[in-house]
Amino acid sequence: MTFCNWEAKRLLSLALPVFLAQVTLILMSVVDTIMAGQVSPTDLAALSIATGIWNPLLLALQGILLALTGIIAQFSGSDDRKGISHYFQQALYLTAILSFTGFAISYLADTIIFKLDTSPAIANLAYDYIHFVKWGVFGFLIFTVYRNVTEGMGMTKPAFYISLLGLAVNIPVNYIFINGLFGLPAYGGAGCGIATAIVLTIMAIAQVTYCQMSKKIDAKGLLSSFEKPNFSTIGIITKLGIPISLATFFEVTLFACIPLFIAHLGAVAVSGHQIAASVTTLLFMMPLSLSIAISIRIGNLFGQNNMTQLKVAVSTSYILAIAIALFLALITFTGRDYISQMYSDSPAVLALASSIMILACIYQLPDALQVAANGILRGLKYTTPISYITFISYWLIGFCLGFVLARTDIIVPAMGPHGFWVGIIVGLSVAAIFLMLTVHKRLKYEFSNYEALSKS
Repeated sequence: MTFCNWEAKRLLSLALPVFLAQVTLILMSVVDTIMAGQVSPTDLAALSIATGIWNPLLLALQGILLALTGIIAQFSGSDDRKGISHYFQQALYLTAILSFTGFAISYLADTIIFKLDTSPAIANLAYDYIHFVKWGVFGFLIFTVYRNVTEGMGMTKPAFYISLLGLAVNIPVNYIFINGLFGLPAYGGAGCGIATAIVLTIMAIAQVTYCQMSKKIDAKGLLSSFEKPNFSTIGIITKLGIPISLATFFEVTLFACIPLFIAHLGAVAVSGHQIAASVTTLLFMMPLSLSIAISIRIGNLFGQNNMTQLKVAVSTSYILAIAIALFLALITFTGRDYISQMYSDSPAVLALASSIMILACIYQLPDALQVAANGILRGLKYTTPISYITFISYWLIGFCLGFVLARTDIIVPAMGPHGFWVGIIVGLSVAAIFLMLTVHKRLKYEFSNYEALSKS
């Protein structure tokens, strides 16, 4: 594989602001958890249930719109402002459809919440949270569309600054609605739903304002001649986005479901798993950010028809992914005991979390490679294989193997939580192999087309 220093610097310059933005968004969730936990365990439990239902839905809707990054990157690479304008406008129509869908699905949450084996107080607070936060879905998706257009054009810093604004607003607004200041009712943990809806709307306004004022983005120009809905284009975005959405949903639900299948082992098992999952989720933001940067860079080069540099960018992407994986594995291994102590003071929980994090070190490499390959495919606008590869790898192989190892004695004596993590390692390794093979096959196809056009 060829490694290019300039290409690596370009990818890292795109990835760093994305990483900081993603971490900032996660910190908003951390703030909600801390502030709800300070009210009562009931409020914290309600918030956990509500976000467990709501967040996968929101991420699934966002995933469909993530296809826009690669599309815009290709048009930006070929300097096709008309193409950017057309897809930008049609994505706004799609946003309206997805917002209505999310709003409608939120009403199904009632059925899920009240069928859970939990107290009426927790169920009512969780219900209130979802019916408050649903008012932020439109703002979140508008923010996503404008962010994807901005990042597709190679500008990844604005989303970070706007995420910082969101975090700064989140804390005082949470406090107001949780505690009932200025004559408002005290909503407790459910008040985080109101705060989140307000924060997402403010972030959307800030992102739209930036794009309107930016000379490079020139959203005014892109939206000046507004077209009617083009369902063919909306269908293209949706077709490219659904595999990305499903891949995100499969991964989020995989980690969300594991606690349900080890709950019978008691609080120590669930807590140890949760600590390791929390740490690895935060660390995952680094390869995920690189993946977004890769999709932008590959899209730009593909739009420019610069196939020689594209080949260099692909190999550089893989080498960077490997370097990041080794770095994260080193951090996880050396810091596992200290990190665990930040979450708990129970010796049993600490020992379990620390041992699970050793397994997490092993999966850093396949995880980084599979998201890098994912980013390449998104940049090439070839996303269809992503959904079925991730489903087969995560669920049919990873989860099923994990269940067998964790809950049965079929292969080895039941391993408990460790069994699921071994399953994750195998599942991610399978995903990495098949996604990289798909990239290789697709690049071969694109290069043969490029050579045929060059000769004609």
